[in-house]
Amino acid sequence: MSILKFANVSKSFGEGISKAEVLKNINLEVKEGEFLVLLGFSGTGKTTLINLMAGLESPTRGAVTFKGQPITGPGPERGVIFQNYSLMPWLTVAGNVQLALDSVFPKMSKAEKAERVAHYVDMVGLPHAASRRPAELSGGMRQRVNVARALAMSPEVLLLDEPLSALDALTRANLADEIEHIWDADKKTCVLITNDVDEAIILADRIIALNPDGTLGEEFSVSIPRPRDRSAMNHDAGFKALRARVTNYLMDVGIQAKAEETRHLPDIKPNHSVPTAVVDAQKNLLEQRYLSFEGLHKIYPTPKGPLTVVEDFNLKLNRGEFISLIGHSGCGKSTVLTMTAGLNAISKGVIKLDGYDVKGADPERAVVFQSPNLFPWLSAKENVAIGVERVYPKASMAERRDVIEYYLERVGLGDAMDRPAHSMSNGMKQRVGIARAFALSPKLLLLDEPFGMLDSLTRWELQEVLMEVWSRTKVTAICVTHDVDEAILLADRVVMMTNGPQATIGKITDVKLPRPRTRKALLEHPDYYLYREQVLSFLEEYEHGAKGKTAQKADAAKPDSQEAA
Repeated sequence: MSILKFANVSKSFGEGISKAEVLKNINLEVKEGEFLVLLGFSGTGKTTLINLMAGLESPTRGAVTFKGQPITGPGPERGVIFQNYSLMPWLTVAGNVQLALDSVFPKMSKAEKAERVAHYVDMVGLPHAASRRPAELSGGMRQRVNVARALAMSPEVLLLDEPLSALDALTRANLADEIEHIWDADKKTCVLITNDVDEAIILADRIIALNPDGTLGEEFSVSIPRPRDRSAMNHDAGFKALRARVTNYLMDVGIQAKAEETRHLPDIKPNHSVPTAVVDAQKNLLEQRYLSFEGLHKIYPTPKGPLTVVEDFNLKLNRGEFISLIGHSGCGKSTVLTMTAGLNAISKGVIKLDGYDVKGADPERAVVFQSPNLFPWLSAKENVAIGVERVYPKASMAERRDVIEYYLERVGLGDAMDRPAHSMSNGMKQRVGIARAFALSPKLLLLDEPFGMLDSLTRWELQEVLMEVWSRTKVTAICVTHDVDEAILLADRVVMMTNGPQATIGKITDVKLPRPRTRKALLEHPDYYLYREQVLSFLEEYEHGAKGKTAQKADAAKPDSQEAA
């Protein structure tokens, strides 16, 4: 039986030449008790679709009905969980949940409200935090409050508008598992919109893709038995096949053709403002042990004494190697990167690049951050030019221009070089950041979760842009990431860090997959899921604490006197 129905629904915004049609001719039925996932990327109308279900928007054409009746506005039978938490900062966890009950059930007794609040706060695992206010909670905990508040209203349908996208990977996975458990226990109808393929497969009975033109795309039935364990699914042939089908479909309909090459890079030499002797030495750069971390420590003073964040980090890279650095939030990945960039002082140990100690920031070590930090009033070309003018002081204006335009074309901005940064999407801004980094001709490229703020499709596209440009330069590179697939796609070696404090290298996996690499080719390679299993297993072990499950069990087995010693 259908509980929600769209009949030839279209939705547009604006009038005349400003009119934008977001959804076109949507025909959709949501079955009672099912978990439906609408999978799409920025600009495909996902949020508009869920707003129509919630009654927050009205269709321009067609009809949206709930149990056969037209939806004319919001209603308690349709609970919505948004990406943003929308909690009242002055209320406690329990107070925020009760606020929803006060509005939906004004005649309910205080005792019954208190009982219901306690029930749903407990259901999302927050009884210990019931008296805390939002400022005292992590992002994951705030989103749990959001879930509890929606559930307390006893909706017949739960509408989830990318509720996990602002969370780190571990919190996101744990909360997705909780949402599935709640759905399974209450058998509510759930509609989730997301841009994460794995999340969709973990949760859905049915996945429907949204096309970039605002139409519904292919439908995928998910027949993998529940409960669905992430580690176990890594070995499941059905999961692998479905994951490849969904990913390939989205890439085929969503990723635009790469810019055609029209310029060639001029043969000019950069100057990284280092002494003449060092510039001369760069003519014969080291090949082996080009970059080395030797006994690296980062220690911060605190009122309770020194806090060691990174301890005894030792790693050697050959010239032209690409390393992915992965681990849970707070494990010191970015700390290692900022010390390498010269933006964070080294407490103990040394970092050597091409035989010389790293001291202070220098364009020879180019950094691409999660946010590209462009000057908003400058064009893409002008933003890249700032660095190029410094590292190519002897080049002519025409040669500098060729360098700038060459790399902007490589990242797909050949037709947007003169656009000001403030008018660009996040994905376009990050393309400028990547072009700027490569245009410096750095000795070392450092990437600090460069795609973390982007939707999955843009992330996939820019990963391949990065790989294509890197393949031309073979610059030595380190990429900090929390994305397992990204780590494997990019790297020659995946370096896994233990949890902090006192984080260090826990495991290194050599990735011997052929280059050039594409996401499609990786999904079809027989060894890809073996590498994925190695990284996932390590992360799962360290999900349980700073030492990991193995070390914790060893500590637990020690006599008290030995452990104290």
